[in-house]
Amino acid sequence: MQIGKMLSDNEKGVLKSLDEIEACGHRVVHGGEKFSGSHLIDDELERSIIEVSDLAPLHNPPNLLGIRATRKMFGEIPMVACFDTAFHQTIPAVAYTYGLQQKFYDQYGIRRYGFHGISHRYVARRASELLGREKYDVNLITCHLGNGSSVTAIKKGKSIDTSMGMTPLEGLLMGTRSGDIDPEIIIYLQGKGYAAEQISNILNKQSGLLGISGRSNDVRDLENLAADGDPQARLALDIFAYRVRKYIGAYLALAQMDGIVFTGGIGENGMEMRQRILAGMDHLGIILDTKANLKPSDEDRNISSARGKLKIFVIHTNEEAAIAKDTYELVMANTIKT
Repeated sequence: MQIGKMLSDNEKGVLKSLDEIEACGHRVVHGGEKFSGSHLIDDELERSIIEVSDLAPLHNPPNLLGIRATRKMFGEIPMVACFDTAFHQTIPAVAYTYGLQQKFYDQYGIRRYGFHGISHRYVARRASELLGREKYDVNLITCHLGNGSSVTAIKKGKSIDTSMGMTPLEGLLMGTRSGDIDPEIIIYLQGKGYAAEQISNILNKQSGLLGISGRSNDVRDLENLAADGDPQARLALDIFAYRVRKYIGAYLALAQMDGIVFTGGIGENGMEMRQRILAGMDHLGIILDTKANLKPSDEDRNISSARGKLKIFVIHTNEEAAIAKDTYELVMANTIKT
């Protein structure tokens, strides 16, 4: 209700009345295997969100609370759920299957799902525009880098692999998340007296850039500390860049790539980090235009050297625009049908 008042506030609001709102889009983190795209919300879809909430216990319940509150506030206007996992439902079994007994997948749905899908899809479509290609005629590596980070391999416009797994903990080193580790470390820590909840807190909230540096999870802070000679800050930055570079290298083997996209808070603004990540990749045809990289800009742009084989883009992600577009298209399509 408070948001409704803000939207229609006489001085600061953007609406004369809430009656102007004709549809509403919601970001939902986890859609399991059931949803490979955005969907109109009804009671059945709400039940589906509940069914997969054990896969995202920190995200799906609050997402559902928002949906229910909005449905109550706005009544019968159409609403759309946009799932962060949906874009990655094109990943093949060879990429999403873990090396576990099949029963764990069959009974509990343990597999790679991937996240940041709305962002990866948005920047992939924008990159296809910048390349002058159709959206299903591009092969890309998209790097969504922020406090939470992931890299996705895209072939013919579709996700074929991504660094995050069953949960957002897998993959890259992040702000406070450990990323990839030897799973036996968890068993080892339990043997040392750590409870499961403590280990989860350590891996998700006390590791990553913060854990290694002991100072901050913010790349900007760490770059300042590293410039002042802090060895742990420098190590944290180097590990972050190394992990991203390693995933880029692995994904280059999956298709003849057209380009690499940097997005997210670090990807869009981290000039020094982009240099760290791409350093020494000239032999792969990935050559940064240093001047273009260091030039601040709010525009989506190509920062690759003319000598490079792959384009390097900085694209400002806009998940809200992607959700709005999906909502409009679904509502219009449903209106035409009825």
